[in-house]
Amino acid sequence: MFFASDNAGPAHPQVMQALVDANQGFAMPYGNDPIMADVRARLREIFEAPEAAIYLVATGTAANSLALATLGQPWQTVFCSPVAHIHEDECNAPEFYSGGAKLTLVGDSDKITPEALRTAIHAEETRGVHGPQRGPVSITNVTERGRVYTCAEIAALSAVAKEFGLPVHLDGARFANALVALDCTAAEMTWKAGVDAVSFGGTKNGLPGVEAVIFFDPAKAWEFELRRKRGAHLFSKHRYLSAQMLAFLTDDLWLGSARRANANAARLIDGLRAIPAASFLHEPQANMIFANLPRATHQRLHDAGAVYYIWSGTLEGDDPVEPLAARLVCDWSIGHDQIDQFLKLAAG
Repeated sequence: MFFASDNAGPAHPQVMQALVDANQGFAMPYGNDPIMADVRARLREIFEAPEAAIYLVATGTAANSLALATLGQPWQTVFCSPVAHIHEDECNAPEFYSGGAKLTLVGDSDKITPEALRTAIHAEETRGVHGPQRGPVSITNVTERGRVYTCAEIAALSAVAKEFGLPVHLDGARFANALVALDCTAAEMTWKAGVDAVSFGGTKNGLPGVEAVIFFDPAKAWEFELRRKRGAHLFSKHRYLSAQMLAFLTDDLWLGSARRANANAARLIDGLRAIPAASFLHEPQANMIFANLPRATHQRLHDAGAVYYIWSGTLEGDDPVEPLAARLVCDWSIGHDQIDQFLKLAAG
């Protein structure tokens, strides 16, 4: 009963076999391996972007930080949600890799609205040389609260950014989960909606550790290459990144894994809806759930070995019926038996 994070799940066996297969003989380093050529071709096909510049790094933090550094300048600010991963969970890496760009938090939710974005952008560049200049807009899909921006919502935010000549970055750590939830194409969720660069996640969806960075304008390619090297994220034995990503893309493994993760979450959601004491902080739309359960229920689940994060409050307390929020995340590999066991315990 492991629902703490989709980071904690196993790598897919097909991906592990691809690593074994790649571990034969010699291959040119630094992304010049033949597998990477296939990765570029496949991602360009998936995104319907034949000129896209495509690079691999090992972590989502590196993907986001290096992409934003490439899109912005040290004297600019990045507009993002107050719960964005780049704000709450990357130890100021975007600021570090950009050489000092700050973050401006937009609104009070995981989803930015066009009105809030326009207000935030208007508030900058009001102090001349003394204040931060307007920089990239960064949004996350799936959001950090388990909700999904529709393609129309992304397009509306991109339209505001374009009014001010600002680029748009999409943090897609759970890109595939959002895509299958929307039942749209990768192009529709990105460049057709005005997105300029994407962090295309793999680690949360069955890979040992690789993320792609995609620039739809290849003019940014050389700068990103320099930043990746300078930031110590250019792998010499790059074929092991390439092998993971190619296996991920082959026969749409990335979509199949995301569909399983979302379906697992849907099973958990349906079971929680049947429990009178359960409620949702946000309407779940992909594979991440925020739910309230009584303290006594959480204690019973933890005592039985369930692993997940208490999001607010503590297990220790005198009131057994006090609702405590929890975050529950389903990955592609969790079995129905574990979900059903969790629900049985939660129902008491």
